[in-house]
Amino acid sequence: MGSPLVKLIAQRVALGFLLLFAVSVLIFAGTQILPGDVAQSILGQSATPQAVANLREQLGLNQPAYVRYFDWLGGILTGDLGTALTTRQDIATTLLPRLWNTLFLAFWAAVVAVPLAILLGLLAVRYRNGPVDKAISGFALASTSVPEFFVGYLLVYFFAVKWQWFPPISTVYDSMPFWQKLQAIALPAAALTLVVLAHMMRMTRAAILNVMQSAYIETAELKGLRPLDIIRRHAFPNAIAPIVNVVMLNLAYLVVGVVVVEVIFVYPGMGQYLVDHVAKRDVPVVQAVGLIFAAVYITLNIVADIAAIAANPRLRHPK
Repeated sequence: MGSPLVKLIAQRVALGFLLLFAVSVLIFAGTQILPGDVAQSILGQSATPQAVANLREQLGLNQPAYVRYFDWLGGILTGDLGTALTTRQDIATTLLPRLWNTLFLAFWAAVVAVPLAILLGLLAVRYRNGPVDKAISGFALASTSVPEFFVGYLLVYFFAVKWQWFPPISTVYDSMPFWQKLQAIALPAAALTLVVLAHMMRMTRAAILNVMQSAYIETAELKGLRPLDIIRRHAFPNAIAPIVNVVMLNLAYLVVGVVVVEVIFVYPGMGQYLVDHVAKRDVPVVQAVGLIFAAVYITLNIVADIAAIAANPRLRHPK
């Protein structure tokens, strides 16, 4: 695991920075073509043209787009995410607890979803083409077909409104006891788990079944090993690279795809923060949140690539 591996990792990291730069350009360009005027929306429709012009100058909106982009990018590189236009608060200070809340929710959803998906995938392979496999595959297909907002509303209706086991609004704060936090995030975490569980389970099943067709699996079967031992000791370790790749992609979705779930449960995370400021046309906040989401997604994809390289000798030592 010497020079070839280091070179491949360096290539992935360099590609990640290049992608992040490209995404920053797209995010900035996308916020610039949004309809309406930020200064006008802040001051209201009754504001005079002179007042709007003065505010545009104060916010730097009268400068060329490329100047504003490089000013924004320079601030990002120095850790300055800018100032919210509507609240005049420092974005980094406001965003940090929101980011922590989103990561907290995604972490506990992953703690449930990842082991459960791998276990169900192993069971589906062990009893493939049988009732257990068909039941697990049917559940996966059904959960994949249902949009996450519908899953969220079903959970609210049954577990919060009808049975009153959990709160319908997931409010968390710093001084909140840990177990109360877990109870507060139970429903949004369950919604996220159901969204990503099926995909991870199906890909785990497919990866292990692909390995099961190898010659050394036939040799293990001829030696009289139990099917569960063959899967556990031979098939699963050799299918770990594609499984890790799928898990990382779904972990990225748990962080980036929380917007709908956070809005449904009014959870104080990044997604809710983004939606609130999109409605206000608070461009710096939208840009900062979009770039953080992109950075998380790209970083986890790089980690998935590196894990796949490390687990595959053919990638570690390319010819």
